[in-house]
Amino acid sequence: MDCVSTRTPTGPTVADVADGPLRDDFVVMVHGTRRHVEALREEIAQVLVPMGLQFSAAKTQVVHLSDGFDFLGFRIQRKRKRGTNKEYIYTFIGQRPIRSLKAKIRALTHRTSQQDLGFVLARLNQVMHGWANYFKYAVAKNVFSMLDNFTWWRIIRMLRVRHHWRWNDVRRRFTDPTGRWHPIAADEIELRRIAAIRVSRYRYRGNKIPTPWVQPAV
Repeated sequence: MDCVSTRTPTGPTVADVADGPLRDDFVVMVHGTRRHVEALREEIAQVLVPMGLQFSAAKTQVVHLSDGFDFLGFRIQRKRKRGTNKEYIYTFIGQRPIRSLKAKIRALTHRTSQQDLGFVLARLNQVMHGWANYFKYAVAKNVFSMLDNFTWWRIIRMLRVRHHWRWNDVRRRFTDPTGRWHPIAADEIELRRIAAIRVSRYRYRGNKIPTPWVQPAV
């Protein structure tokens, strides 16, 4: 995140939040009630005025962490862990970037496309792996698998239309004698699965990030 701050009676003030390089996206997390949040929002608005900035009415919102919020493509929300009564803060992939990636995949795999298959596979690898490497710190494994499956079927449909293949032709082309499926490949370019990318969740770096705030004496 560009900026995350927790406002407490002994913690950073709004001036601390605004200090430093210009940030056009930030989150302020408040330990308090909605009244505290509304008061802090007015204080931040006053700090932004001399910079020639103001809140975006479309993007600025006050939400409870249990309801979740979208930030830089991620969906951040506190939820109960399955099978327990404990709640944790999860970082999911937002629906908007998923829809955006699907649109790019559809554009590259239109059923009537005559683009060279090697070119299509190379572009899919670039687009999908760049996207997945950005989101690999979220709860992403199932989403990656879903997108791999979505892409595979899009390519197969495109090839069936292009070459007038039946399903038996597809199996003959992409399976070995034991029935095991081969990756889709052309010109030594293979469609690489983003589900193979390692997902690294819950990176705690709190003791490694320097803080400009002086901790009060206990």
